[in-house]
Amino acid sequence: MNERGIPSDEQLVAYLDDQLDIEQRSRIDAAIAEDSTLNLRLQWLARSCLPFKEAYAELGQQAPLDRLQSMLDTLPSPERPSMNRRWFLAAAAGLVLSSVVADYMSLYVPQTLEHLPSDEASQSAQLRIIDTRLGLNLTPAQLVLPRSEFKRAQILEYDGVPIAQITYLDPVHGPIALCATRSNSGSRHLAHERRHDMNVVYWADMEHAWMLIGHNPAAELEGMATVLRTRLGA
Repeated sequence: MNERGIPSDEQLVAYLDDQLDIEQRSRIDAAIAEDSTLNLRLQWLARSCLPFKEAYAELGQQAPLDRLQSMLDTLPSPERPSMNRRWFLAAAAGLVLSSVVADYMSLYVPQTLEHLPSDEASQSAQLRIIDTRLGLNLTPAQLVLPRSEFKRAQILEYDGVPIAQITYLDPVHGPIALCATRSNSGSRHLAHERRHDMNVVYWADMEHAWMLIGHNPAAELEGMATVLRTRLGA
């Protein structure tokens, strides 16, 4: 568990696979009883109706191999569970969520956002909803990006997992989205990929995984991500 007593996904998988001792199971039982979001995460990992072979094949075709290898290289080999359905889902969960968000963003056009109000009072009210669901403490000032206008903050949900989506409108390149979800996998440096002709930048802190996606050039989007990561981690 991390310093706040929240189990990581690997520990939850070990819990599901009955690989923990009595004391470790008791600690996770207590954490699940107190944290409804953690309970949802456990249920997501415990789903047994997903087609393992088909899911593995599809992700293997869609996901960038260098990013998958980078993720796997950071996992501690001696304590890694056997390669079963739940271990695979724990490792792939972030990729699945990012794919869902990218699919959703591919439908956006400037007209999707340009009519939305962008006053600070509306933004603050929307951010409070995100803060409640994801344990963040965001302000409009933290989220300012050069040239791009903050248009909306909202909560999406995929298979019981809440995802924060903060959308911007860039006058040159169109819609941009900053997304966040809970993650206990530890801090991650910036990583890149392309989905649906959009550039994507990923990173993570100790409690949340972040994703910035848009049609902006990769270097420009990385600059934005670097600014946001610094502000959000302060």
